[in-house]
Amino acid sequence: MSQMPQQAAVSKCPSCEEPLESGDRFCGACGYDLSAVPARPDDSPTIALNGAVPPPSSAPDGVDWPVARDSDGFGRPAPVHAAAEVPGTDSGGSPLPPHPPAAPPMPSGAPPVPRTASEPAAPGPAAPGVRFDHPAGPEQEPVHGPETGREDGREPDAYPREPDAYPREPDEYPLQAPDPRSAAAPPAPAVPPAPAAPAASEKVCVACRAGRVDDDGYCENCGHAQPRERDHMEQESGPVAAVSDRGLRHHRNEDAFSVGCTALPDGAPASVAIVCDGVSSATRPDDASLAASRAAGESLLAALPRGTHPQQAMHDAILAASHAVNALAEEPETAREQAPHQNAPACTLVGAVVTAGLLVVGWVGDSRVYWVPADRSAPPARLTEDDSWAAQMVAAGLMSEAEAYADERAHAITGWLGADAYELEPHTASFKPDRPGVVVVCTDGLWNYAESAEEMAEAVPLDAAARPLHSARVLVGHALDGGGHDNVTVALVPFPAPPQGAGSA
Repeated sequence: MSQMPQQAAVSKCPSCEEPLESGDRFCGACGYDLSAVPARPDDSPTIALNGAVPPPSSAPDGVDWPVARDSDGFGRPAPVHAAAEVPGTDSGGSPLPPHPPAAPPMPSGAPPVPRTASEPAAPGPAAPGVRFDHPAGPEQEPVHGPETGREDGREPDAYPREPDAYPREPDEYPLQAPDPRSAAAPPAPAVPPAPAAPAASEKVCVACRAGRVDDDGYCENCGHAQPRERDHMEQESGPVAAVSDRGLRHHRNEDAFSVGCTALPDGAPASVAIVCDGVSSATRPDDASLAASRAAGESLLAALPRGTHPQQAMHDAILAASHAVNALAEEPETAREQAPHQNAPACTLVGAVVTAGLLVVGWVGDSRVYWVPADRSAPPARLTEDDSWAAQMVAAGLMSEAEAYADERAHAITGWLGADAYELEPHTASFKPDRPGVVVVCTDGLWNYAESAEEMAEAVPLDAAARPLHSARVLVGHALDGGGHDNVTVALVPFPAPPQGAGSA
């Protein structure tokens, strides 16, 4: 027969410390089974899970354990003492050393205090930019742990420190250990910076319209080779406009032009256009045409306001252009580029001066001037004669014009500007058109695709006098559409309505 165990002689519930009465088999507060109370052990007591410390029956280890205080009157046990407040002995029975006092603040720059392997770690993980071999300071941000009472997720230290016990020390090394929290995150992919927009004064790529053009003539954004400055040129000065293009077959533009406006002594306006074509078989043909056009244009714009007759001014301008081209033969650049089969720098020249009721033209070579009236029912005219082999054959009556210009020698010039020219013979002529129109000054890169005056008049837009720049672009496009075998340059000079009674000079 089984027997019930006798009730243990206790005055308080071992579980909740509720006072008991004699004969109670269960606790009236928590229902604890009082018949299952074991006999009190003889070893040192331990802290119960609910925080109560049973009074010791004896002190075999010689430690004076404090007795837990009574309940606070509401069934809750009084708080227990912290471990640091209780004296004790080590495993050999010797008394433990007293709790060390808080260390005073360390001076700035003092070496860190070494820690043993058993010393608790400094609270909280290291903040970014802090070396792991330095004691953490109070400035570190706490990290909340999931289950513990401490904010940093660790168990309470046996020796709590004062807030200023280990002040944060300045970093002694230029390179710091990375924060493991940030090192775990993958680095963000690098985004290439967008190309900077070019300044307003800088050249913009003609291909992508966004990149900056470097000194070598290439786009820094897309790498596209940029056209050279002389590959395509446009200029508008008052009523005069000119366009020059490299064409589709040549590797550079050897044409050049000069346009401008001035006033005669009586205040009447005067317009000037000069077009030059470099001789490809000569040395530095592009420099020759540029020097000739500038010299002739400057000479005309300087002579006309002084009262020089336009035809005489044109003659003098051709001479000035010839001197400028001759001077190139003496320059070191010509000597370096000179080849045994090459000649001195050379070019052709053609120009026009338009004043009130007077049109003056001048030329050397095979560039031309055309007259196209505003009234297209009136006949157009070609105002120059070529200095060429074909023109000489026609003038001598040896060949028809069609036969001469079909010959492969047709464009061999017999007159040019240059140090090796046989004899300089400037050609000038003056006209007094009786109606308004437009003067077309061009190189053979254009008139090869509109040779006769009728063909040129058909290619010139009807509003050429009102829109000279647009019309010059149209004419260059006409040559490019025809094949663009040569450099193309054209200048348009509108001729105003002449005064009453004007006629041909």
